[in-house]
Amino acid sequence: MSSHPTFSPHDFARALDGLHPDLRILGPDALAGRHPGEDPANLNAGVMVQPASTEAASALISWCRANHVAIVPQGGLSGLVGGGASRAGEVLLSSARLNRIIAIHADEETVEVEAGVTLEALQAALAPHDLTTGIDLGSRGSATIGGMVSTNAGGILAFRNGVMRHQILGLEAVLPSGEVFSDMTRVVKVSAGPDLKQLLIGGEGAFGFVTKVVMKVEPIRPHRAVALLGVENAARALQVAARLRRHPALLLEAAEMMWPRYVRDHAALKGFDISWLEADAAVLLVEVSGETIEAATTLLEDELAALWDEADLKGGIVAQSSDQTRRFWDLREDSGFYFAEFPNAPSFDVSMPPSALDAYVAGLSAGLATIGNGLDAYVYGHIADGNLHIAIAAAGPSPSDLKALIEEAVYHGITASGGSFSAEHGVGLDKRSAYLAHVDPAKQALARQLKSLIDPDMLFNPGKVPF
Repeated sequence: MSSHPTFSPHDFARALDGLHPDLRILGPDALAGRHPGEDPANLNAGVMVQPASTEAASALISWCRANHVAIVPQGGLSGLVGGGASRAGEVLLSSARLNRIIAIHADEETVEVEAGVTLEALQAALAPHDLTTGIDLGSRGSATIGGMVSTNAGGILAFRNGVMRHQILGLEAVLPSGEVFSDMTRVVKVSAGPDLKQLLIGGEGAFGFVTKVVMKVEPIRPHRAVALLGVENAARALQVAARLRRHPALLLEAAEMMWPRYVRDHAALKGFDISWLEADAAVLLVEVSGETIEAATTLLEDELAALWDEADLKGGIVAQSSDQTRRFWDLREDSGFYFAEFPNAPSFDVSMPPSALDAYVAGLSAGLATIGNGLDAYVYGHIADGNLHIAIAAAGPSPSDLKALIEEAVYHGITASGGSFSAEHGVGLDKRSAYLAHVDPAKQALARQLKSLIDPDMLFNPGKVPF
């Protein structure tokens, strides 16, 4: 982490006052009572700086480098792995005022935005142009574009469009030196040397502070149909998803799976009727788009009828109204329900080839059972791209010995299968030990060499990813 602080938060607020006209300084008094977001340590630094321009961000970063002050970049505070956690002696660099949508190029289906724009705000701005983002998240209301770049966010559409890395055409960032890195490319085809912006995509703020982004967007397909389907396992769910992806008149918009305990407990909490579902079945949520809502619904119903026996479906229900559609999605996206019973439940975010999912979940259950104490897991996620979210049904934080055993069960076999211990949430502080254990040593060494070259004083987001 950073060196011992030489400035108090009040010292910072006084020293930075007047540094640049586009800087807003929020000291301890202004931050008092603010919600810290997903991590209670997000605001521990006690001073936040909000630039309204790239030049202001550069001025702040240059000052911090001259005074050897560590910087913690922050977006919407929706990160789940402690990537925005801070402590006294550091300065929070927030993108909150970098919130302009600079240009929508509807004819070329691209958009230029500042890093503090939320995904939901961008989607709303694109809607009048009959466009939308090629990436979507349940946390769309708080997740910022800059934060999504920094964690290489995935989400619901990754099986079709890829992750944030595949949506970015260009970006601008301020480097730890205070210099501005500008590559605001608006085209897909670029073969002009190493694509250096990739260091900033998924870098979790370790290599610089993203200020502007150029993204691809896509046409809105508003005519949707949604169904909940009972499935025996992931293989059956993938069979359904593959069939729908190949349909000539439908486009698969989502394929989200919820394993039995998740469905049973969440439905009971929500008062959601699952009497149509066979006992011990998992649930697959599918959403498709078509030429009209009526056409999408009819074609989906026909396709499900045709594959009902083939996929051995264990029940199903197609939404008949927008309210029912919302309730279907709420069952999947309101995923933190288990924290009420299991506060601070250990949570994980893994990915693997979809064909390996059933063996992985069976191995996870067996691994947790060998630990004892009746350990079980809530499992759900983006089935078509192999991304599972896992919450252990136990209150946390776990003692270190138990934590090690749980992580061993969760991460067992993932690397060997060609997967990742972190699919879309990043590394931050929480997954530092997993990074050290599961990432190839040569890859780790190269990352540290790049970090020392770009940020020799180790001032950008110290202690994370895994610097």
